[in-house]
Amino acid sequence: MIAYKLEILPALRAAGYSTYRLRKEKILGEETIQKLRDFELVSWANIDIICKLLNSQPGDLIEYAPD
Repeated sequence: MIAYKLEILPALRAAGYSTYRLRKEKILGEETIQKLRDFELVSWANIDIICKLLNSQPGDLIEYAPD
């Protein structure tokens, strides 16, 4: 199972990206934001954007845990 290592939205908020700003500046769409709220996985394109915003690597955000 692939899961997030950290809560993405609070991490983005700490980096200066509120959900309002993410939507207003069209950085991430509402559907993606809702998936992050529900801890559902998002597309690799969105992981790429999140990594840029947080100056991180995908491995910093997600991990594989055997079922």
